[in-house]
Amino acid sequence: MAKDGTNRGGRRVRSGSKPEPLADRLADGRTGRVLSVDAPPEPFDFTGSDIDEGALLSGVDMPEPSAYLAAQQRDGSPLGADEIYRETWEWLADKGCTQFVSKRLLEAYAQSFARFIQCEKAISDFGLLGKHPTTGAAIASPFVAMSQSFQKQANVLWYEIFDIVKANCTTDYTPLPTDPMERLLQSR
Repeated sequence: MAKDGTNRGGRRVRSGSKPEPLADRLADGRTGRVLSVDAPPEPFDFTGSDIDEGALLSGVDMPEPSAYLAAQQRDGSPLGADEIYRETWEWLADKGCTQFVSKRLLEAYAQSFARFIQCEKAISDFGLLGKHPTTGAAIASPFVAMSQSFQKQANVLWYEIFDIVKANCTTDYTPLPTDPMERLLQSR
């Protein structure tokens, strides 16, 4: 305990060696715990006169992205986060890990990455320097700091998604080098 009465030191969250990917464990011939999606419950018989034909249910391959991901921006163009959402969902579907990643995590990643792209476009349009509102002196463009913030947020979310895939994917989980999203994230 420190002099000010607070506990410092000790174990840290997520410290230590990272778990080995499931595909690597299986390739080495070792056992690994494979998560599975629970089977739907067995149907049972109803008795009663108020039961009609039943609901008509249809399966959905991908949950539709929320409307705010395709919202129209101030300049009239769509944000484009819905496209990033779909691309990421397709990548997860190829790896067989769609049931392990929540829709909200994907939406947060798509939103952050789309905002990063939007800030980069603003930097291209307006440049790296701006004008101070009161003094008129040259200052760094605020889009640079926003771009870095959104890029960091998108990377943190992507690593969280990728860790889920790495821990649960039994096939090769490495992304293709032709994937533009992967090239952008790895070009730091």
